[in-house]
Amino acid sequence: MKRNKKILFSISMMMIVGLMALLGSRLTEAGGDVDLMKIASVFQTEDILLEEWSFYAREHLVDLNTEKEVQEYVKELQQKFPDWDWSTSETSDKWEVTAVSPTSKHHTEMLQVMATHTKQPVNAYIVYKVSGDEWNKEMESFFIEEPIKTRLSDIFRGNPTIFSSMKGSISDKMDMAIPTVARDLLKSFKAKEIEALKEDTFMSVSANSAVFSDSIAQDMNLQIGIRSEGLGAKTTIVVGTPIITIEY
Repeated sequence: MKRNKKILFSISMMMIVGLMALLGSRLTEAGGDVDLMKIASVFQTEDILLEEWSFYAREHLVDLNTEKEVQEYVKELQQKFPDWDWSTSETSDKWEVTAVSPTSKHHTEMLQVMATHTKQPVNAYIVYKVSGDEWNKEMESFFIEEPIKTRLSDIFRGNPTIFSSMKGSISDKMDMAIPTVARDLLKSFKAKEIEALKEDTFMSVSANSAVFSDSIAQDMNLQIGIRSEGLGAKTTIVVGTPIITIEY
């Protein structure tokens, strides 16, 4: 089964925040089989051409009560990552600090710390995202060896909630029906469909997979989005656990 296409499926940040509250804490353990590697393995098996991947971790900074404490936390991060590009933006309601890693040919890392001005205690979050458009041995090593373990330890105060997503496409020469594509992917992930949104050219499936451990409502731990532009056009596929976080 070969594939290729661009999908229009985007999960809003508000939805992600809400689902994180249900999910609880989750921390990748170095040396283990990370979820991105599991998705990449299925992409390879199903001949899905990888276009983009994303590792997204977020923590609610519940132990920081004032804006000053959050700013001190940011200073600590700046000392740990002095070569990153740091910037600050501010509105009447909140301020946000963003840091981007130096250019790498394999991936990009980004940090964001967001906090409100108005509430006491302050409402603050930190986000760490790693993304790229190529999956190779170097990226596998980053996630299963010391680099990711060190990153998470340096950045987070507790256990962040983690989401992994990959986007790819199948060949426009393979005129496969979307339900057939979805069925094959569910089989590859050893997953059972929980609910699905089905249209003529688009399908979104929420499922429970034996491949992944963490889950949210109704034991959902896998989300698949598929869009086709019709006969002769390519079909785009996005897979995420426990939900998709890539916008496309």
